[in-house]
Amino acid sequence: MASQQLITLLKEVRHCRLCEDQLPLGPNPVVRAAKSARLLIVGQAPGTRVHATGTPWNDPSGDRLREWLAMDRETFYDESHIAIIPMGFCYPGRGKGGDLPPRPECAPAWHGKLLEQLPNLQLTLLIGQYAQRYYLPHWYGSITENVRHFRDALPSGYLPLPHPSPRNTLWLRQRPWFEEEVVPELRRRVKKALR
Repeated sequence: MASQQLITLLKEVRHCRLCEDQLPLGPNPVVRAAKSARLLIVGQAPGTRVHATGTPWNDPSGDRLREWLAMDRETFYDESHIAIIPMGFCYPGRGKGGDLPPRPECAPAWHGKLLEQLPNLQLTLLIGQYAQRYYLPHWYGSITENVRHFRDALPSGYLPLPHPSPRNTLWLRQRPWFEEEVVPELRRRVKKALR
């Protein structure tokens, strides 16, 4: 259930035009939250499919993320339990190697205000380098090392993950310890957080 303050804040976020001139497809901030949410997913920024549908993680990356979580779409999109706040709320455009980084204006402008309205959070998943650089108390020098040391972040309420993009299939294949060690603990921690 969202409070009136949070409802008002989410309307403000969805009408944000801070970096409108920098967005190739125009603004379409994608965010989901309710005061009762116990799990927060902080990703990078919407891709073109998410931009078009307005539904976060509505793409192959989201399919893999839900597989890691052992979670169906209905549960994943129940904002009364799960908040989804990316580092950049709008599609940032395309670069040489894929989508551009999240716009830098979003997190400083909105994250603090949104988190103030989410008092019930038990666990925050930090997906990819931008979320990890912004939130992790300690940066281990790479995504691989952040994820390898995921237990160090748990006391702060964070769990760092690689991006579930199909582009990271090789990364995952080369690091079997992720599926063997991190995914089971991720599932256990998420289940506990959502109780």
